[in-house]
Amino acid sequence: MTVNIDDWLLEILACPKCRSQLRADEAASELVCTGCGLAYPVRDDIPVLLVDEARQTAGGSSAGGGSAGGAG
Repeated sequence: MTVNIDDWLLEILACPKCRSQLRADEAASELVCTGCGLAYPVRDDIPVLLVDEARQTAGGSSAGGGSAGGAG
């Protein structure tokens, strides 16, 4: 699946959490925030810019400190 969002639209969209710019992640069909790292799903070529629907990416900063500890 690819993210079919026009470049002009991607330029004006912003992360609803931190207001940073979003970049398209074609492989995952998501828009990823360049600031906080939240990844917003794109469903039927419509970006779902709801913080509750987003997932935290591994590269994003987690202000809440809620890291899911790994096996150790």
